[in-house]
Amino acid sequence: MKKLVLGIGGSSGALYAKVLMDRLAGMPDQWSAVGVVMSPNAEYNWEFELGNRDFRQYPFQFYAPGDFMAPFASGSARYDTMIVCPCSMGLLGRIASGVSTDLTTRAADVMLKERRRLILVPRDTPFSLIHLQNMTLITQAGGIICPAIPSFYSRPQTLEAVAGTVVDRILDLAGFEVQTYRWGGEGD
Repeated sequence: MKKLVLGIGGSSGALYAKVLMDRLAGMPDQWSAVGVVMSPNAEYNWEFELGNRDFRQYPFQFYAPGDFMAPFASGSARYDTMIVCPCSMGLLGRIASGVSTDLTTRAADVMLKERRRLILVPRDTPFSLIHLQNMTLITQAGGIICPAIPSFYSRPQTLEAVAGTVVDRILDLAGFEVQTYRWGGEGD
């Protein structure tokens, strides 16, 4: 049973966050806690891109960006995985430099210092040299960079299915058991 932090950053790509939350809600037997932190821009983008504010319908605990009393603001709470999806380049840069100005950056800092799993899902493109250097720093510190680059082997037919190719990869990286398309014919 995993204890997961889900940071939802303010870059475009709310669909990735929605599909990730849908998948997590469908596998409650694999997690004991999911704590969600959404930036104000993440909430805005969700409404702008998806046309609703349904993010609070999920069976997860939501925390305000300034809530440093959230359990995962400390390593002693033993949350084992953090996913930031989508992750803007500004947020990625703050994490890479160790600047903990809000709950998302503090939780990411905790994951790195405790040598726990941190998965960042940048959606921006193209990457500048600064972006690439920040991704290198995070990788060297033990984090995982999983850009929101979909695959098409499974011939996805909807936007949600396209986003699902990225989300399933994220969940694989986080150690969840996922039924998905696998190269070589496994999965569905």
